[in-house]
Amino acid sequence: MSAPLLIRYKREVAPKLEVVPAASLLEIDHLVVEFKTREGILRAVNDVSLSLQSGQILAILGESGSGKSMLLRTILGIQAPAARVSGEVRMRGVNLIGLPASEREHIRGSWVSMVFQNPMTALDPVYTVEDQIVETVLRHTTITRAEAKARALDLLQLVHIPSPQERLKAYPFELSGGMRQRIVIAMALACNPSLLLADEPTTALDVTVQARVLRLLRDLQRELGMSVIIVTHDVGVAAEIADEVAVMYAGRIVEAGPVATILREPRHPYTRGLLQANVRPRQTERPEAIPGSPPNLARLPRGCSFAPRCAVAEDRCWAGMPELRTVSPGHQLRCVQS
Repeated sequence: MSAPLLIRYKREVAPKLEVVPAASLLEIDHLVVEFKTREGILRAVNDVSLSLQSGQILAILGESGSGKSMLLRTILGIQAPAARVSGEVRMRGVNLIGLPASEREHIRGSWVSMVFQNPMTALDPVYTVEDQIVETVLRHTTITRAEAKARALDLLQLVHIPSPQERLKAYPFELSGGMRQRIVIAMALACNPSLLLADEPTTALDVTVQARVLRLLRDLQRELGMSVIIVTHDVGVAAEIADEVAVMYAGRIVEAGPVATILREPRHPYTRGLLQANVRPRQTERPEAIPGSPPNLARLPRGCSFAPRCAVAEDRCWAGMPELRTVSPGHQLRCVQS
């Protein structure tokens, strides 16, 4: 592969933003994302705080409806217009919440970008692969169209697309699901972001292709030195790629820590339930599903949101929401029993 082109960002990219040194690349502090509904206030993200270091991969684990995707969309700044957002999302010391749309648009792509769940809907079916990558590069940089086309070829080589010259002229519907997902990853990397958000990037792919895409993401993260937040409901995906894991339930983080600690010594009943529901290598017994269903976020039960589904719940679990506390170095837990 030819040497990557140096991206010259537009002069107006973040000139008004006071970038200050920070201990972490990303700091989320008491983030709340809520919607007004007929049933009441629905909190899709409920008082979430976390940090991400440069070069680190964080997996956010949980069932559908736990708030994982909404958290990523809020970081990127593409949450629904009806959403009411409070708290802080700081990147490079800059609070992204409340930034003017023009400044947020310039940050999007150059500071942080996103790989969406379904590559077919993330790509425009009426434009070629080259058209879509070139448009992305031109929108966020000052390089020429010829340089942008060369950049598009470099990116396809970076994500190991076979016959990249031919694929540039192809339309999305002419490519396999795995190849489309690689194209989406290439577009997300077009402007060398420091942070890559990946929303269930392997869900629509078969098992063999999933493994290849995960290896690709890990290799790219190491090669480019970027940070990654990957959302998944699959424990195996978190085990394969993550350095740290945050488990979300009903919009809150209920357990967080190093991936080895979370997988080997889970302390929250919900985390243990997710692990028991996952098919492990050489497993002979049937997986055990978590009983019940996730709660209605507009009608959360009193106390711990997981208490109605928890086999070991006690009276005190219904008394109030437990605080997220540190139980060992780097390991946080929201449960009164451990």
